[in-house]
Amino acid sequence: MLVRFALRMAGEVSPPLALKAAYLWAWKSARALRAYKRRLRRGQLFPPFLFLALTSACNLRCHGCWINTGGPLRSLAPEDVDSLIAAGKKQQSFFYTLLGGEPLLYPGLWEIPRRHPDCYFQIITNGMFLDEANVRRVRQLGNVTLLVSLDGLAANNDDRRGEGVYQVVMEGLKRLKAHKILFGVATTVTAQNLDEVTGDEYLEELVRRGAMYLWYYVYRPVGADPSPERAVSREQMLAFRRRLVRLRRRHPLVVIDTYWDAAGRAICPAALGLGFHIGPGGAIEPCPPLSFARETVRQNGRDLFRTINGSRFLRDFQEFVRRRTRGCVILEHPGPLAEFLCASGANDTSGRNLVAELEAARPRASHHLPGEEVPEEYWVYRLLKKQLFFGMGGYG
Repeated sequence: MLVRFALRMAGEVSPPLALKAAYLWAWKSARALRAYKRRLRRGQLFPPFLFLALTSACNLRCHGCWINTGGPLRSLAPEDVDSLIAAGKKQQSFFYTLLGGEPLLYPGLWEIPRRHPDCYFQIITNGMFLDEANVRRVRQLGNVTLLVSLDGLAANNDDRRGEGVYQVVMEGLKRLKAHKILFGVATTVTAQNLDEVTGDEYLEELVRRGAMYLWYYVYRPVGADPSPERAVSREQMLAFRRRLVRLRRRHPLVVIDTYWDAAGRAICPAALGLGFHIGPGGAIEPCPPLSFARETVRQNGRDLFRTINGSRFLRDFQEFVRRRTRGCVILEHPGPLAEFLCASGANDTSGRNLVAELEAARPRASHHLPGEEVPEEYWVYRLLKKQLFFGMGGYG
């Protein structure tokens, strides 16, 4: 697999783009993780990676989405984005995930990587705006990788994301491949698509389409349309983990998860302080689906380190999770989580009523599988989990 992947990178990705990714993404992320570990030893809280939700605007209405697209439009101001990135650089953080909503609907999106050429940006997009002009912009900038959402082949994808979405996305992937862009695919695993998206045919199709990495997420029944029937059972979660380990040996693309360490133990990145979410209104939230916050990026004269490090809410949330699970507290303990949020003094930044949604939810299985852990088999991934993957180096 390693040799085949290297040959694909050499032949399918523009060399300047590959070199920038190696330096700005891989090398600088390794440095960010070392700085993060030093902060941990000092008792300081600041993540090596940040999610920036640029806007609440989106053209799709996917089942299980936590973004409130029905209320007033919310967007991060350019000065907020720049101050966030500047604060991160001071802490050796140079990798930023830009999302939404749909980030390609954010005015001035392409100015962000242009203003910060020393950083690397992963843009999570629904793939509906990958026209020739946008693809050329990615190629010209060089410090951007696109992570395109795709939840299976045509039927499964469009069942969740809307009729006709799959075909438009495929046209966009074709343009990305033609321009030799380094890009990946983000796939959310549901009860309905599990067999398909963990099958050889699906990964082979992604390789043919030019994807260099596949980033798996697990469905969470949240938002105004939670669709709980799509949630994965414990048996399905275990099957997913076992298949994930096997797939890594068989296909020439990088298969990423942020759920398990090299030993197969569950991980919650927010509980470890590996990555926090900045909402489109500037709120500093534990993770993308959990839109609650006490602090914003504009406090303390925009000193983000001081605000996050001094956040009682974020620290209390970490302790709340650690006392209950290594996995996802949203899935496993929605009722106690609602009680914690009510008592925390934090604000609901979802634009809905997140506490009521959690109170109405029933506990479900997450990726915490005590006694049934499945360790990584392939030495490459054992090494990457400890050194390089998004947040994974913090697990070693």
